Amino acid sequence: MLLFKKSLAILFIISSFYAQQVTAQEIQLSPADDLQQALNNSQNGDVIILESGSYFGNFIIPNQVTLRSNNKGEAIIDSQGKGHGLWLKNSHITIENLTITNWGNDLTEQNSGIYSHDKIDNNKVPNLTIRNNILIGDGFGIWLNQADKAIISHNRVKGNLTLRSADRGNGIQVANVTNSHIFLNEVSETRDGVYVISSQNNIIEQNTMHHLRYGIHYMYSYDNTVKNNSAYNTRAGYALMSSRRLTITGNKTIDSEDYGFLLNFITQSTFSHNYVKNVWTKPENKVLGRDGKGLFVYNSGYNTVKNNIIDTAEIGIHLTAGSENIKIFGNSFINNPTQVKYVSNKKQEWSKDGRGNYWSNYLGWDMGNDGIGDTIFEPNDGIDKLVWQYPEMKMIMDSPAILILRWVQRQFPVLKPPGVKDSFPLMSAPSLTKNDQTVTTPTFAKSNSAQSANTTSASLKE
Repeated sequence: MLLFKKSLAILFIISSFYAQQVTAQEIQLSPADDLQQALNNSQNGDVIILESGSYFGNFIIPNQVTLRSNNKGEAIIDSQGKGHGLWLKNSHITIENLTITNWGNDLTEQNSGIYSHDKIDNNKVPNLTIRNNILIGDGFGIWLNQADKAIISHNRVKGNLTLRSADRGNGIQVANVTNSHIFLNEVSETRDGVYVISSQNNIIEQNTMHHLRYGIHYMYSYDNTVKNNSAYNTRAGYALMSSRRLTITGNKTIDSEDYGFLLNFITQSTFSHNYVKNVWTKPENKVLGRDGKGLFVYNSGYNTVKNNIIDTAEIGIHLTAGSENIKIFGNSFINNPTQVKYVSNKKQEWSKDGRGNYWSNYLGWDMGNDGIGDTIFEPNDGIDKLVWQYPEMKMIMDSPAILILRWVQRQFPVLKPPGVKDSFPLMSAPSLTKNDQTVTTPTFAKSNSAQSANTTSASLKE
């Protein structure tokens, strides 16, 4: 009897599956048709294909369907300045090849081009796919909350530079999202490019982000990977906060105003093979204490920083507020007027297994011809700390009094304050290798839209 019941159950499952396959259909719609009615009447598995033209309204997708256009961008969802463009209220939904525009700008209401917010049957929403779409609007571009195994790829999200940065939504925002993949998207002119909060086990890779506040912004997230992304013309390429066990590798940032990488309360994480170039505060935005920092490490410990390039930042790396127990080696600090700003009472050794970092201002020698400097490199001393505390001292940095103080400090090490020491400085900048690929001086493949936009300064307006 038990075997008979099990057989009936299996037959029921198989018959239900095939019934769904039989009823699923492909539906062609034109702008003259009622899109919302078609969505309401759809069955799980249906493919709804939109012909070219504009579809006006705020559309809710209640079933497990695919909504797409055969020609990328030619089917336009126009929300007429209010609400969400598409509100996804089920799992296993695919949105592709659409242009979505003119949704609302109410950030409190989370107005978004594509929006998914609530759990289903008290579980995270699985298998949402958003790919190959163009989103242009004032609010959030793509907003996913409580999602699992989502794919967001090959989309272009563009904001509105006439709004203040704080009044724009983020390009791609994910919250409470797990096991998802965000890749090969381009985000520009929103507030932040990709904003991640309370999310775990996700991969964010090969995205291009420009003319933003932050390229990628992390909050309260764990066990995530950020790799091979590019950011340019931002205030900070990558702002990583209150998170742990992150793998940050192979990323690039160029032309940031405040930070290449901002690490705030980051622990147990690895930063490797990243490239930072040109972090410089614009003259019109200069105030006391605001300097461009390649790496700004604040209250972050038990991390590894290795094999990165920091080139032409006002301050190469700034560590403060308890940023200790960090392994720093194999990095190249090139052409930074201040290589290191270190504010702490604990000594730090920046080398590992007889290998330190490359410093472009190191004046030592290598008598053994082993590629390692024979003299220890100390990138800052007590005089530097006085200048940090009293910036007006810069006026007398080359005076005889300062030169005598430096000489006294060298002759009497007991007077030397705690600081950074590299006992094995590298004589040349290494060719950084990762996965058998050489990482030297990367180039940025800026999009046509970025090249044509004369918006560099406008993106930073308050």
